[in-house]
Amino acid sequence: MVPALRDEDIVLVRWGAMPEAGQVVLVRWASRPGQLSIKRASHPVDGGWHVVGDNPYASTDSEQLGPAEVLGVVKARLWPRPRLRL
Repeated sequence: MVPALRDEDIVLVRWGAMPEAGQVVLVRWASRPGQLSIKRASHPVDGGWHVVGDNPYASTDSEQLGPAEVLGVVKARLWPRPRLRL
């Protein structure tokens, strides 16, 4: 699958929104508290959400880092190509 977002894209995030499976979300992991990542929500698990990257061959996700804390749901890409659904 081709990633929905690329490095340097600017997105609009609804902080604190509860995700649904399949939505693009902003997350952080307990093992990497200073790092924010954009991933796709898969399903809720104990301790957070199981999230995956759109490119399974070049993505670090819950398979390696465990459950993620979802901080918000990405609602739109604002730059460089505005788009509401990701």
